[in-house]
Amino acid sequence: MSLEDLRKRIDGTDAQIVRLIAERMRISRSIGEEKKTQGRQLRDFERERRVLDQVKRLARELEVNEDDVEAVFRQIIAASTSVQGVVVAFQGEIGAYSEEAAFRFFGNSIHVRPCEKLDDVFQAVQKGEVSFGIVPIENSLEGSISRTYDLLLDSMLKVCGETELRVIHSLIANPGATLDSIKTVYSHPQALGQCQAFLRHLGAELVPTYDTAGSVKMIKEKGITDGGAIAGARAADIYGMKIIAREIEDNPNNFTRFFILAREDSPPTGNDKTSIVFSVKHRPGALYELLKELASRSINLTKIESRPTRQKPWEYNFYLDFEGHREDPTAREAIESLEEFALFVKVLGSYPRAKQP
Repeated sequence: MSLEDLRKRIDGTDAQIVRLIAERMRISRSIGEEKKTQGRQLRDFERERRVLDQVKRLARELEVNEDDVEAVFRQIIAASTSVQGVVVAFQGEIGAYSEEAAFRFFGNSIHVRPCEKLDDVFQAVQKGEVSFGIVPIENSLEGSISRTYDLLLDSMLKVCGETELRVIHSLIANPGATLDSIKTVYSHPQALGQCQAFLRHLGAELVPTYDTAGSVKMIKEKGITDGGAIAGARAADIYGMKIIAREIEDNPNNFTRFFILAREDSPPTGNDKTSIVFSVKHRPGALYELLKELASRSINLTKIESRPTRQKPWEYNFYLDFEGHREDPTAREAIESLEEFALFVKVLGSYPRAKQP
């Protein structure tokens, strides 16, 4: 068979693939309409996991690279999600790290809604204006995001997923600017704090703003020629700006963990985490007694952190992540035991463990 004949076969195969994708989109749209009628959550992570497991198993049988097949089907699933009308709210402007994390988790075909404040993200999900929200929960260098924890405590929303994003900062400016021309640098206080060595050498004035990508948008709209903004490289592409310097963060091990919010958490997948918050009686050994309930069942803790209760000075709530799903028998027993000892226990959600970036 000649090269031309082989290429014709490829063209025919590609046409079949496109027709099948179109059919899948039609079916997905119908599924989305049915879910809305039933009041069900549009994204079904357990179903998606089964689909990926199934196609990877078929790939192995057909001696095709399963990682390549998984990557293709993740985009197909993302496109299917898009036609169902999935909208994800995030804090910040278009181009923010939170938006980038949303695309990492959901795929590139989702619709997004920028919000000025974290509170607005929670409200948008709670009111049903969006399908999901994504919020930062902790940074590997700066620690936990206190406001997110406070909002989780007061909200009826559930954590249904998590994702991690490596934060890579760039100095961005209007076209024509050079490093020597930058006299002022704008960005979120955390981003400014993570680039101290570079900024000390630059010697520019530092101006805190509410958002990294928002800083890029601001110097673009105001035509600031002697100012730069610290944000992700993607923000430069979005706003048509110039990257003056890349990877300017002090520590390359800079990761932010994000929670995915919905009105329901996720069903068990066999590789899950659960987040809870509880408060203990103010007496010696109270916290130890609660943690013993987890240790005695060989439940592995992945994080524990205390936060002031805000109701009474020097009393604390404890936020805890552990491996397992709240519906797993062992985890369920542990939570029930905690409820006997604690002043209160709230399950923030169970969700699939994030893949490492």
